[in-house]
Amino acid sequence: MIRKTLTTHLAPLRPLVIARNVAQITSIHSVPSMKTKVPTKQHSLELSNLRKQLLDRPGLLGIKRGMITWYTEDGNQFAATVLEVDSCEVMANKTKETDGYTAVMVGSGTKLKNLTPDQLRLAQQAGVSPKRSIREFRVRDESGLIPVGTELRADYFAVGQLVDVSGVSKGKGFAGVIKRHGFAGLQASHGVSKAHRSAGSTGATQDPGRVLPGKKMAGHMGAVNRTVFNNEVLHADGDAGILVVKGVVPGPNKSVIKIRDAKKLYGRSLLSMKNVNRT
Repeated sequence: MIRKTLTTHLAPLRPLVIARNVAQITSIHSVPSMKTKVPTKQHSLELSNLRKQLLDRPGLLGIKRGMITWYTEDGNQFAATVLEVDSCEVMANKTKETDGYTAVMVGSGTKLKNLTPDQLRLAQQAGVSPKRSIREFRVRDESGLIPVGTELRADYFAVGQLVDVSGVSKGKGFAGVIKRHGFAGLQASHGVSKAHRSAGSTGATQDPGRVLPGKKMAGHMGAVNRTVFNNEVLHADGDAGILVVKGVVPGPNKSVIKIRDAKKLYGRSLLSMKNVNRT
């Protein structure tokens, strides 16, 4: 048996150049390499504090007592809300060195039972009675800190200035789309059967075949934090602890309300102040 060997003459192969994540430069005028700067982290706590619109002083806590009709000297009338300022005192101060930001803790009211060890320790350090409600107010820098134990009265705000009031809105429970989002509802006739206040179609058929996130549907309504901006101070009595604010205030009666200077008018960020000083 004769075996034949086949030989082929192959052309010389060019050496393969393997470079990982390197672009092949074909022009002599191209830039061979370029160094990029390290990206700046915009989500750090320090930069976040510089961007926040903060006030130069804290606010105080009040208790919503109800609404009244306020009459002016010209005979005009409009709705107003009465807020009671009861034993509002500074509980503690937070600094940038210890907590990473600057804030003032303010307490209101008096709590006599069911006290936790932390509440007792905080009241003893401040030299005040234990408080029923404690809230925190961010300030721009340490110049806005107030000595611990200082009492804040209703005349802390001047008559005629604008304030922001924050509170937890009234809870409505499980509400439909008409009450919760203001839907018009379906028709009252022409074959509509027992679906007059329904939401209708909430999604497409095959594409995308699901209900997209954020769709307005029935669900829990109310009981969320709400802020009303630029309410005018009509009356401030420090001795009686009464503060009358123009307009409505979120939340039911006897609820705790945060009152502070109007942020849109008096609030500034440290970053904007630095840019003004540079110019």
